[in-house]
Amino acid sequence: MLAGHFIRPRIVENDKDIAYECGEKPVGDARVQFNFRFYLVAIVFVIFDVEVAFMFPVAAVFRSWVEQGRGALALAEVLIFVAILFVGLIYVWSKGDLRWNAGRMKGET
Repeated sequence: MLAGHFIRPRIVENDKDIAYECGEKPVGDARVQFNFRFYLVAIVFVIFDVEVAFMFPVAAVFRSWVEQGRGALALAEVLIFVAILFVGLIYVWSKGDLRWNAGRMKGET
């Protein structure tokens, strides 16, 4: 490393000191406020993504539960789980938080 320090060229350029953004020169300030709807939609997506992750193991063993006589109980539990998440989706949807342009529709900029 010491030899590399002495051998490598020392070309001073201003572009070497700026932030790298996918090969493009940065424009504006890095501290940009995102619309809160982005975070809300991301959280709703994660919730339903986790729902799918919870449903896969149930689907994988559901046939054995039916053979053991526990199929109706397992189905009822799954339906209650999906119903709770569905009520949450209806709530978020009714508040208008899933529309990207909801602020513009209400006269905000």
